[in-house]
Amino acid sequence: MGIGDKIGNKAQEAVGKIKENTGDATDNESLQAEGAREEAEARAKQAGEHLKDAARDITDK
Repeated sequence: MGIGDKIGNKAQEAVGKIKENTGDATDNESLQAEGAREEAEARAKQAGEHLKDAARDITDK
């Protein structure tokens, strides 16, 4: 996984967490759900990238 992908995924995860917390603090269920969705999406992307890295490591050996 490239460093740019890692940074982008972490940034998306952080923005999602901020939205989720803001939605929670303001009782805005829509914003809270949007934030949770963005966090989950970022984590799924990171997991996919880790699988690609692992597969590449296996094929390199």
